[in-house]
Amino acid sequence: MKNPTLLRTAALPILWAVIPLCAQESAVWRDPSPHRVEFVVAEENVRLEVLDWGGSGRPLVLLAGLGNTAHIFDDLAPKLAVDYHLYAITRRGYGASSVPDSGYGADRLGDDVLAVLDALAINRPVLAGHSIAGEELSSVGMRHPERIAGLIYLDAAYGYAYDPPSGNKVGIWQTLEDLRKNTEEMQTRAAALDDAGTKLVLQLLLEKNLPGAQRELETFQKFLNAAPLKLPSPSPPSPADLASFSALRSWFTRNQGYTPPEAELRATRESHPDGGVGASRTPPRVPQAIIAGSQKYRDLRAPVLAIYAIPHDRGPWFRDFGSVEMRAAYDSSDASVSEAQAKALEAGVPNARVVRLARANHYVFVTHEADVLREMRAFIAALP
Repeated sequence: MKNPTLLRTAALPILWAVIPLCAQESAVWRDPSPHRVEFVVAEENVRLEVLDWGGSGRPLVLLAGLGNTAHIFDDLAPKLAVDYHLYAITRRGYGASSVPDSGYGADRLGDDVLAVLDALAINRPVLAGHSIAGEELSSVGMRHPERIAGLIYLDAAYGYAYDPPSGNKVGIWQTLEDLRKNTEEMQTRAAALDDAGTKLVLQLLLEKNLPGAQRELETFQKFLNAAPLKLPSPSPPSPADLASFSALRSWFTRNQGYTPPEAELRATRESHPDGGVGASRTPPRVPQAIIAGSQKYRDLRAPVLAIYAIPHDRGPWFRDFGSVEMRAAYDSSDASVSEAQAKALEAGVPNARVVRLARANHYVFVTHEADVLREMRAFIAALP
């Protein structure tokens, strides 16, 4: 008979080895959002992460903004899955999706969305996109309106998503467009900057009728006198803010004014063995390529819901930035540009419903969730 004391003694090293492994396993973080994760091949060597929350009813596909993954919708999507079949796509270059060297032009990204619809047999969904995802919505909506039931722009219907026709551009940009055209004409007719050429340029300027130029340029000048052209950013997270993902979430709340799901932060940042937060998973070339790959979209033939934050609430950090006059200048400029873009969309896309949410964060679906859910449901309910 084997000695039970010897067995117990021999087993101790095994138990001491197993206990830490069990503790580590129990400490492994798991995404609490109730979605299924799958991958779709968009083209050779490019796989896209797709989250599926299930649900019945019309399919609704969510597209994230620049720098985000599908997990940014981890809190919103389950509420929508009550009424619709919810999906979200992580675009190439981010999160668990492939990071190829190319393919970041707006229409190629739109084709990635169509590839997901084909692979998962998603028939005529509503596409909803945040921020830069507006260009993917517009790419699909302009080229293949028959593939979708509607488009929802979550603070996403800016110049990259809808470029107003000449004569209907936004504020100072229309003025600059007018001046550019006149400059080209003057350069053609006044070949040399001699006395005769100078006199001709002056005469042409006097003959031109640019009623908006003086007012717009004066307004722009007042803004420049009150504030720097480029708005500064909040201070980056400190080492204490990067000690854990929960600490980083708190930094977003305190500084940016919205709280991203922890799964989103884990999908976009490296994780250290001690639980700390590392660098971005996405190389800088990816967002640079996406911005460089923007295109012009005007002919949106699908039904449109566009939600704008006018003006934007930039977060708690901005409330202590600069002087009262400086903050007012930024708010006034932001409201002017956003409102002009909203009006241009209303004028150029007759079937668009435009909603303005005052003092909403750019992540409007996080900070104004109830408003966004109400507007989305009303819009989708009215679709044929």
